Amino acid sequence: MLYEITVPPMIKMLGNLVHLLEKGENLAAVKKFEPEVLLQSRLAPDQFPLARQIQIACDTAKLGAARLTGKEAPTHSDNEKTFAEFKTRIQSVITYLEKFTVQDFKESETRHISQPRWEGQYLTGKEYVFHHAVPNFYFHVTAAYEILRHNGVEVGKKDYLGPLPFKK
Repeated sequence: MLYEITVPPMIKMLGNLVHLLEKGENLAAVKKFEPEVLLQSRLAPDQFPLARQIQIACDTAKLGAARLTGKEAPTHSDNEKTFAEFKTRIQSVITYLEKFTVQDFKESETRHISQPRWEGQYLTGKEYVFHHAVPNFYFHVTAAYEILRHNGVEVGKKDYLGPLPFKK
């Protein structure tokens, strides 16, 4: 169950995030400004800028899968400066997540998950997914969407949600 509510939706949303960034690049080309200006944009003075929102969304996805399965996550140096570099980072996380299977998550619900800032406390894997990983991931993807939209990038719900698997 935890695989199904983490890996496939996170892969999809990271792909949607690439689409949002491409729309930001297009706006910059049309309006003739450097697209990287958007990467430092934020909605409030104490909010992380777009660049950091992307990094945290990527980290939440890759570290969530790694913590739930006991596998090693790829590292990123958090030094991206361009849209191309951010899209490369996102794609590397997608590629990492695509290697996981349902079987990798077999023991994940009861695994003890902790982080240094939790000061020795832990959540079970199931608690971690429902109370931290999934909400945190969507929080940062949504913040990235809102920063772009606030700055005039023409994005809407369909861009955020991406294609739906309709049936006939």
